[in-house]
Amino acid sequence: MAEVLVYVTAASRDHALLIGRQLVEERLAACVNVLGSIASIYRWEGEVCEEEEVAFIAKTRAELVPALSERIHDLHDYDTPCIVAVEIVGGNPEFLSWIGEQCLDPAAVPAEPDAEQPGT
Repeated sequence: MAEVLVYVTAASRDHALLIGRQLVEERLAACVNVLGSIASIYRWEGEVCEEEEVAFIAKTRAELVPALSERIHDLHDYDTPCIVAVEIVGGNPEFLSWIGEQCLDPAAVPAEPDAEQPGT
């Protein structure tokens, strides 16, 4: 089992808190840290933009990143939200174990339906 940090940005603290709470309640993340305001400079639809955003970091199992990413996408108000997973290469073993214990067992995540199956 490997633990990861998932970095995400949101337009507001309230929206970051809403997403973070859902991820923890649904056991897709053990913990979510909502950070302070950040200045984001990026290119979107051919223009350079500068906006204030809020970053948050979800701590989860690597196996849950696809389900967590999908859930963030469902809850997010951006068309293309920043969702980036970074592997944790070391740290407090007890804390890393706690992350794994708090997250949903990856076997409990429903598989995506097979498009080829009859009746789906």
